[in-house]
Amino acid sequence: ALGALVGLHRFPGRGVITTILNTCFALPTVVVGLFIYLFLSHRGPLGMLGLLYTPGAMIIAQTILATPIIGALSLVAVKSVDPAITKSAISLGATRIQTTLAVLREARVAILAALIVGFGRVITEIGAAMIVGGNIKGTTRVMSTAIALETGKGKFELALALGIILLTIAFLINAGLYYLQRIRE
Repeated sequence: ALGALVGLHRFPGRGVITTILNTCFALPTVVVGLFIYLFLSHRGPLGMLGLLYTPGAMIIAQTILATPIIGALSLVAVKSVDPAITKSAISLGATRIQTTLAVLREARVAILAALIVGFGRVITEIGAAMIVGGNIKGTTRVMSTAIALETGKGKFELALALGIILLTIAFLINAGLYYLQRIRE
């Protein structure tokens, strides 16, 4: 939504937001995890919420990591829509909302790709998930942190099996996106 908003509308600060989105592509996951840890720890400003080492803390971290990627790629998707779509919608008497929806409809496959890239970032991420989630079995252990744990314990067969499962999930999601792109053509 952020990328579409920035891509579709002109407003003061648009360039700054675009630059921030692009800069955040390179957010180190452990640094994001550290900042969230400091905010959610007992002495942190949000410590009273009791979110540290919970799935909620992990969701916050993953959202912070995925949002810039999804936003920046959605911005590119919306900006790449042929301007004739907007001009045609306006000339046919479409409202601003109808015009926006027409552009979003045209960019939907690219926006879906942005969502998949964001999803790919969060399912493979280890640093922030480990720091704010604690890798607690049955609660906050996810596949990527389990792979790191099993590798550290020398259980390479299990780590590889989990890695293959993670790769299979990524492949199936990308195959689905490819299929949707082919249908659109």
